[in-house]
Amino acid sequence: MGGRLDIEAALDEIERGRTDAFSRVVHVYALPLRSYLASQVHHLEDVDDLAQEVFLTALRSLSGYRRDEDFGAWLRGIARNKLRNYFRSTSRRNQAMQRFREEVARTLEEDLEQAAASDRADLIERLLRCIAQLPERLRRVVRAGLDGNRPVELAQAMATTVGAIYNLHYRAHQLLRDCLEKESN
Repeated sequence: MGGRLDIEAALDEIERGRTDAFSRVVHVYALPLRSYLASQVHHLEDVDDLAQEVFLTALRSLSGYRRDEDFGAWLRGIARNKLRNYFRSTSRRNQAMQRFREEVARTLEEDLEQAAASDRADLIERLLRCIAQLPERLRRVVRAGLDGNRPVELAQAMATTVGAIYNLHYRAHQLLRDCLEKESN
């Protein structure tokens, strides 16, 4: 870090109206200040904005800096105030956003429920059309599954094996899936 004399010399130049000398101060304190801010802030993209605010405030408030103080500590004090304001505004923004989300959810709840019910009704209608298109043997397997019949009972009723019922069930599901995809396009 630059020596105290370098900072004092830069501050003297700034007092004489050469505000471009403040860039030397920024150069010396930018990394430690950004490190301090980054340790406090979750969003790193906000660190540079906060650092810039701290340096601008410091430049405007140099008349309040006492030369016998540690300049870095003085900057961190400004940074603490900026962080306090940042957290207050972030908290207010988050609370406002949460209230907005809740209000939107309340406003749209009925519409969303109606849309979901409509989508379900549409899906059931498409599914019934697809089931009707299945060959009789596959349609019987699907209907038995919907009615809650066990594969063993269905195998006996259809005079086949349980393994064959599972194969028919699998084939019916594939055909229904393909049919529903075609129907949705």
